[in-house]
Amino acid sequence: MLDAKFVRENPDAVRAAMKSRHATWDVDAFLSIEGTRRSLISQVEALQAERNSASKRIGSLLKDGKHEEATAAREQVASIKDRLAVLQDQLTAAEADLTTLLLAGPNIPSDQTPLGDGEDDNPEVRRWGTPRTFDFEDKAHWDIGADLGLIDFERSVKLSGSRFVLLAGEGAMLERALIHYMLDLHLSQGFKEWWPPVILNHDSLQGTGQLPKFEEDLFKTSTEGMYLIPTAEVPLTNLHRDEILDAAQLPLRYCAFTPCFREEAGSAGRDTRGIIRVHQFDKVEMVKLTKPEESYGELESMVAEAESVLQGLGLPYRVISLCTGDIGFSAARCYDLEVWLPSYRTYKEISSCSNCEDFQARRANIRYRDPESFKGTRYVHTLNGSGLAVGRCMAAVMENYQQADGTIEVPDALVSYMGGRTVIGKQA
Repeated sequence: MLDAKFVRENPDAVRAAMKSRHATWDVDAFLSIEGTRRSLISQVEALQAERNSASKRIGSLLKDGKHEEATAAREQVASIKDRLAVLQDQLTAAEADLTTLLLAGPNIPSDQTPLGDGEDDNPEVRRWGTPRTFDFEDKAHWDIGADLGLIDFERSVKLSGSRFVLLAGEGAMLERALIHYMLDLHLSQGFKEWWPPVILNHDSLQGTGQLPKFEEDLFKTSTEGMYLIPTAEVPLTNLHRDEILDAAQLPLRYCAFTPCFREEAGSAGRDTRGIIRVHQFDKVEMVKLTKPEESYGELESMVAEAESVLQGLGLPYRVISLCTGDIGFSAARCYDLEVWLPSYRTYKEISSCSNCEDFQARRANIRYRDPESFKGTRYVHTLNGSGLAVGRCMAAVMENYQQADGTIEVPDALVSYMGGRTVIGKQA
């Protein structure tokens, strides 16, 4: 959530930030509501002072035997109370309108975020690995999976419908191996693992910015205000909602595996084949809570931690920096990792690593205290990144490690997680 004080004092900067994002957030509406709110606060405070003064006079007047004047003072207090009640209702409504508007506004991009209109303007930062050249006709992962019996598309449709995945035999084992490999790697990098619930309340989704903006992308339960998570970023960040942390605790580095659920509203016709864009998918997520001055160093290390997964698997990838016109709603700065997929003859996103600065912490009220550096409390900075999207990683392994006879070579990093198997063949 944007800082109301910052918006009030820097409206032109906020307008420029929204323009660079191609966002339509109404700064003028904010200034109007904020002006009304501040005026109402002044009126309420003035009336409260008048009421308190009149209330004090009543006792003195009665003591001096001035009963008629005391009665008039009582009537004055009663009148003030009625006027205060009206103003308080107006103030409550203005504050609710202001909060609603602030919750709808996207984050302000960092000065480090490149300017641009969309994904075509995202600069490439670096590449790792060389895409494989095949001496046979290579296949897409959806064909490899069907031919080997690793993915059962027909039964997944029967069970749930389109855009769901059913893995069988060593296909299921490969998915599980990737999850364990990713978690073990991140634990060795100093992350603490959590096993969170995947159905969360409204406040949790609002705290990280999924609500109200992206409600149409979320799966909801029949219970009012409960949602299936789109990413473990939501529970991991909200672990400390409405808490005040000690500076000595920071940075906090968390990771978790969860299934994730997305309606994929508005994605009709995109990546409809295979397991790239589905309604339910597995993901290992990284989240960090840091001091503001440390957050950008932690962002760079998070990108490196996500890269280490791909490097360990020997999968070619590139890192791009998202421009202002393509950056996510809650992010101030974001890098995408894109893995090479032979079937697309290009790189496809497999991780986004974002620094949200204090945008999510302000929504979720996550603060920290450092008496040696400042008085009171400040908001932490929150970061999140995929480490990685497991299904997309599985597709990349299947395609990049396919062999001429139709089998899949198991990457060295996964052999121990696959019970010593070095090749995945046709399932019985």
